[in-house]
Amino acid sequence: MNTEAANLWQPIPNSPQQAAYESLADELFYGGAAGGGKTDLVIGLAVTRHKKAIIFRREYPQLKDIVQRSHDLLGVTGAKYNGNDSIWRNIPGARSLEFGAVQYDRDVNKFRGRPHDLKAFDELPEFSEHQYRFLGGWLRTTTHGQRVRVVCTGNPPTHADGEWVIRYWAPWLDNQHINPAKPGELRWFAVLDGKDTEVASGNHFQHSGETIRPRSRTFIPARLTDNPYLASTEYGSVLQGLPEPLRSQLLYGDFGVGVQDDPWQVIPTEWVRQAQQRWHEQTHPGPQSAVGVDVARGGDDKTVLARRYGPWFAPLERYPGKETPDGGSVAALTVQALQDDAVANIDVIGVGASAYDMLGDQGGHVVGVNFAEGSKATDRSGRLRFRNKRAESWWGMREALDPLNGDGLMLPVDNELLADLTAPHWKLTASGIQIESKDDIKKRIGRSPDSGDAVVLAALPDMSVVFGFA
Repeated sequence: MNTEAANLWQPIPNSPQQAAYESLADELFYGGAAGGGKTDLVIGLAVTRHKKAIIFRREYPQLKDIVQRSHDLLGVTGAKYNGNDSIWRNIPGARSLEFGAVQYDRDVNKFRGRPHDLKAFDELPEFSEHQYRFLGGWLRTTTHGQRVRVVCTGNPPTHADGEWVIRYWAPWLDNQHINPAKPGELRWFAVLDGKDTEVASGNHFQHSGETIRPRSRTFIPARLTDNPYLASTEYGSVLQGLPEPLRSQLLYGDFGVGVQDDPWQVIPTEWVRQAQQRWHEQTHPGPQSAVGVDVARGGDDKTVLARRYGPWFAPLERYPGKETPDGGSVAALTVQALQDDAVANIDVIGVGASAYDMLGDQGGHVVGVNFAEGSKATDRSGRLRFRNKRAESWWGMREALDPLNGDGLMLPVDNELLADLTAPHWKLTASGIQIESKDDIKKRIGRSPDSGDAVVLAALPDMSVVFGFA
């Protein structure tokens, strides 16, 4: 660090903050507990190590304290702050620092094509995975020798929507990861065939005719005790007085304690976890009951097949949408998955209709499920009705997973499935329970809950009777 930059800000010596400041990771997640100096880290990096930086919070009001801290550092340097554009210019060293917010997924388009050599996300679990990936897509510089990187800070997620952060940094944060990483250890990742994949090193390699350049990630934990400026205050007693699980999340940075569900979440997260805890490998799980087929509708969507054997579900089979462009390809995969004269429940919207027709023409035991159709069913209490088949089907999955009165379902241990089944929200309307549409979920979380829909389809009762098929 040159003398001019050192006069602006320096990390706490021999601390996790210094380790994060000096980390070589392309994507760094720093924090966990409250009070570890997270905000100072991203501001300090921006004003000492980068030429063109931007710090994001989910909403503009949340930027107030960060902007104030930037004034503490830069107010006497000759740098100029433009409040209308939320940007510092003329920072010593010919640097600039911008602040941005993306409250809704569509707000990312305001930053499309705008390059920065540092993209920083403060309180990352408040962002959707789509926002994070999209905004990071313009991480670049034309300045020779200037490093580019993403730095994120945050506490453990308190809502299910933020659990993607645990998946993204799974080697450090997921207690069940098969190959855990040490704090600060670099791991390399690449997107292969549409899937985020850990690879052996950062060396370039060929895949499907393309040169792949892996990017490195790491996580560095920090606690209040690592920050002498706050540790000497009463803040620690404040954190100790919080109720669990918030106490463990903010005091210790514990990513393993319960994430609070949204009050309008259809299926409680703990119910899905319990179903996954009941799951175990079975060589002969019994006769196959059904195969749920959720067909990709284009883009990044996936065609997913879920095979059910009574209460036991096999590991899901996922195929990128480009591999299932028509009904014939979906029908072929479905035929391969079917056993024991089981029924295939296929989402017939879009390409699924063609797959359903082909399977029916061949005499297959197949049911076309149109989630938009009306429903005359009620919940198990007989009091609540449903607006459509989608609501009926998803509420049926909720009831089947109920730990007290459910069907004892056993679901494979699959983080994507967990996230999908806990993604939809519901509301009560004059025409009955309404479940959030697939398109609305995709807008909110940045992807389509294809795995969840496939399992819901597989869990349907004998729809040959319900839908009037012989």
